[in-house]
Amino acid sequence: MSSDPAINATGARQKRPSFLHKLVSRALARNLSCLVVPGPEVALAHGLDVPAAGLLISTTPRDASVLLIVGELSEKMGDAVAVLYAQMPRPRAILMVGGQTPSTLPGADISAGLSQEKLTEAVGKLQRAFVDGAFAESPEDFDADVLHARIEYVCPMHPEVVEDEPGSCPKCGMDLVAREAGESTPEGGHDHEHDHAQENTGTEYTCPMHPEIVRDGPGSCPKCGMDLVVREDAEDEGDSEESSGHDHEHHHDHQHHHDHEHQHGESDDHSEHEHSGHDQGEHDHSGHDHGASGFMSMIEVTKDLPRSADGLQMDWLEVPFGPVFPGLPGGLKLTLTLDGDGVTEGRATSLVGMTTEAEEVEGNEESEESEQINAGTFIEHLASAMPLAPVSYRLLACLAIEQGAGLNDDQATTQARNSGLERERIASHLGWLAQLGRQLGFAWLTQRTSTLQLQVRDADRNRLAELEPALRALGTRLERTPLLKSRLKGIGLLPPESSALRGPVARAADEGGDAWARLWQRLAEISASLEFIRSSGEPELASLRNIGDVSGAGEATVDTPRGEARLSLKLERGKVKSYKLDTACSHHIDLVPKLVEGRELGDALLAVGSLDLSPWEVIS
Repeated sequence: MSSDPAINATGARQKRPSFLHKLVSRALARNLSCLVVPGPEVALAHGLDVPAAGLLISTTPRDASVLLIVGELSEKMGDAVAVLYAQMPRPRAILMVGGQTPSTLPGADISAGLSQEKLTEAVGKLQRAFVDGAFAESPEDFDADVLHARIEYVCPMHPEVVEDEPGSCPKCGMDLVAREAGESTPEGGHDHEHDHAQENTGTEYTCPMHPEIVRDGPGSCPKCGMDLVVREDAEDEGDSEESSGHDHEHHHDHQHHHDHEHQHGESDDHSEHEHSGHDQGEHDHSGHDHGASGFMSMIEVTKDLPRSADGLQMDWLEVPFGPVFPGLPGGLKLTLTLDGDGVTEGRATSLVGMTTEAEEVEGNEESEESEQINAGTFIEHLASAMPLAPVSYRLLACLAIEQGAGLNDDQATTQARNSGLERERIASHLGWLAQLGRQLGFAWLTQRTSTLQLQVRDADRNRLAELEPALRALGTRLERTPLLKSRLKGIGLLPPESSALRGPVARAADEGGDAWARLWQRLAEISASLEFIRSSGEPELASLRNIGDVSGAGEATVDTPRGEARLSLKLERGKVKSYKLDTACSHHIDLVPKLVEGRELGDALLAVGSLDLSPWEVIS
């Protein structure tokens, strides 16, 4: 970056800079709001206090003028962030901290190191850049391949009906729903193989109420929803068609347009509808018993729609939440199928997790053997890949390598390392409480726990002892918070057949297994960790002891803040050749479908949040 930064041309607003615009730029520069990617919890885990650096944190791209990216992003996250950036109003800027800007975005306006000092310095430069370059006569447009996804339209009930334009399903009359080309098709209530088997048999089917509707196979009338019946008198039907003045092709086009304008369940009395653009004189309504069927039965209209938990049948809608959503972990994509404000099914996927359980390690260019990597480099790689628990995974790698090298445990080293692990556990649980505050709208909880998390992160034993009263007071405040128990009790209740549970989720299962139990389990673990540090010694960051050029196989287990993680690896002449990693979050993410099914939307989001999933620790 140049010493005199200016807003990237793709982020400026198109206006000829004037005195008035400069005043607006100065006002904007004093109140910069940012969207933190992957999320505020990642910034806190790195020790970054974003508000203290001079930026307001926004929860939506529509209210943000700065895209603050913390650390390296995966390719999938890079695509998601490009969509977010495109939604931000101009003028806008990109602030990159501790990594490289994804290829899907323009170059960062300001780049900085991963520290509070560097972040504060970068925000100062960014404010000056907004004053000088928020407006430009000819700003460039931002474009990315991900913004040009092809959209197609599919029937929720008949997945085989796919069109390039919006409209109505020719089989059931439902509005087609948009999806990206290549996405899975929503499942409907039909036996599609049976439908296809019945087609092209030579028998024609017609609607008793709308004889102009003729199909080659059974189904529902697109106008009223009634079951089509076998046409008995082709000659009379032909007379009806002749008198109406329409052929089959015209009927299909007319119903496709006409039904798109009317909602299911409306009156079928044509005298009450406005048929603008059509010659009503060409329609023969003499065969319609309007007095008997002015209002169609909802049973007929909705008979092919999915059935809700309350017995009603209505359209379902698939909605994604994340990978940047307030209260959910950054990098987690939660897809829920909604029936009104209820959730019928859901699934969660990680956009930042490792892709395989077992990996051959690729060495750097300086390595004598490309399949191997220096043990110290491997430790740094694993720790940086887990930004929400780097201390835990650094310790895990050290233990596995040392065990493979045949080194015996050293009591003093072990106690110091474990104290460092417990300190991270306290900070991690505080980070989860901050996320809970965002979900519940408790600003005081988010602010207090964020401040405590930053203070705990690098605190020595004496400083932790000083913070202990504040940490205990936090639990007292939560216990007295009105309606908190009623909001969490019974939410995220684990199904009876749950297995492979680890960490706080497993330990809370015996105390009720819901979000309320998981809250108090984490508060209890904070107290236990403080006690352990008080009795064991000064917390230290794990560093690898000298292993020499040995070869062997090692494995280790560490109880991370989210549960046990297990690592096995192979060493060749002091270098890591391959490894296999198993984490708690890889198992806990499979709980999501059961926790959200049948829940109201807000309760479903709370249930997922209560698991404290780290998308980086999901191994797929």
